[in-house]
Amino acid sequence: MFSFNVFDHPMVRGPQNRFSTQYRCYSVSMLAGPNDRSDVEKGGKIIMPPSALDQLSRLNITYPMLFKLTNKNSDRMTHCGVLEFVADEGICYLPHWMMQNLLLEEGGLVQVESVNLMVATYSKFQPQSPDFLDITNPKAVLENALRNFACLTTGDVIAISYNEKIYELRVMETKPDKAVSIIECDMNVDFDAPLGYKEPERRPQYQEEPTEEAEESNNYADMDTGFRAFSGSGNRLDGKTKGIEPSPAPLCPSDIKRGIPNYDFKVGRITFIRNSKPQPKKTADDDDAMNRFIAFSGQGQSLRKKGRKP
Repeated sequence: MFSFNVFDHPMVRGPQNRFSTQYRCYSVSMLAGPNDRSDVEKGGKIIMPPSALDQLSRLNITYPMLFKLTNKNSDRMTHCGVLEFVADEGICYLPHWMMQNLLLEEGGLVQVESVNLMVATYSKFQPQSPDFLDITNPKAVLENALRNFACLTTGDVIAISYNEKIYELRVMETKPDKAVSIIECDMNVDFDAPLGYKEPERRPQYQEEPTEEAEESNNYADMDTGFRAFSGSGNRLDGKTKGIEPSPAPLCPSDIKRGIPNYDFKVGRITFIRNSKPQPKKTADDDDAMNRFIAFSGQGQSLRKKGRKP
């Protein structure tokens, strides 16, 4: 009797469909070359070596290529896309804001894994400075800046450039997952109050204050009376003085001429006072005179009388 043990040798498995490797990461400013690569700092994509492209092409990777970056020392992770495969072998270049989120230093090790993310439908951002409110149309600025990003991760602080100034925004929420892809998507964007922003105190429109009439009535006694007609004292020709000195009568608010106030004034109503003289009423005699008058109704006279012979 013969027996065959077919499980003595390990089974041969097909190639794995997952890309996973480690690189030493550096900021884009360390990228050698004559060209300025400041465009990498304005987005959420990294630069990887050519060997990564060779390995990814052999795997059944779904496009667009999205990666998960993990710093195992600090247990921090984020997601990104790839811009080019021109880095030196064993090195990848990251935007500076991405290295700050991962708590990575120059030359630190980062784990790069290929992932599949769901398409974003909603995201909420919180500006890290009240200066972001100075932008006239923040949604349009953010939409233009997100074109350089491939995905978003909840909790990340991304950096966008506008008008030669860097603005940082924290990703507060993303739907339908904590990490989403924003390539060719219809995403609703919302903003939270900026960090350190304080709403201005609102004051009531109408405050109960003492009216002007009440203040004027209280100040009438303290006002300088000025000239008042017939308020002096008289003198006698014989030099004798009167027994009782006349005392001026107290002033009334109507005695002080301060323009022509409208005592019937009401809030929200404008009254136009016209100083027009009333026209005299026409009498019956004037109407009769106008009716009797007929233009060119007189009789002419001639120097030569009719019926007289020369």
